[in-house]
Amino acid sequence: MPPIAAVEAALMGETLMPAQASVELTLLVWSVALCVLQMLISVITAQGQVGLPPLVGNREGFPELKGVAGRAGRAHQNMVTNMVLFAILVLVAAVSGKSNATTVLGAQLFFWARLAYAVIYLIGIPWARTIAWAISIVGLVLIFTQVI
Repeated sequence: MPPIAAVEAALMGETLMPAQASVELTLLVWSVALCVLQMLISVITAQGQVGLPPLVGNREGFPELKGVAGRAGRAHQNMVTNMVLFAILVLVAAVSGKSNATTVLGAQLFFWARLAYAVIYLIGIPWARTIAWAISIVGLVLIFTQVI
């Protein structure tokens, strides 16, 4: 739909989205849920390590988090960074109508590898974490190849 037609449709109260979200968009929403879960784990483990007052403060002189708390925070930050790329690619694929088996596979690889990455990072298995990250990047590349 051309941009002007889309604006007119929106003003008329018409929906611009299909009745059922694509697999890629569904996995984007689940990836957001995973990111929020990682944030909560990060906050809970940080609170267990440094207590509540430092967390609600301005974090000046905030101590470096160690162990599970440190890994949880780093895993969450890595997810946020990668979510930006995933969201852009999935939204471009959806808007441009380029969703296909390859973009679905890419989204599936991204989501499941990111879930594995989060668990593996919390446990603390370095090489397995890197492999999971690399698989998620393969998922991004698959989607990218379809939208360019």
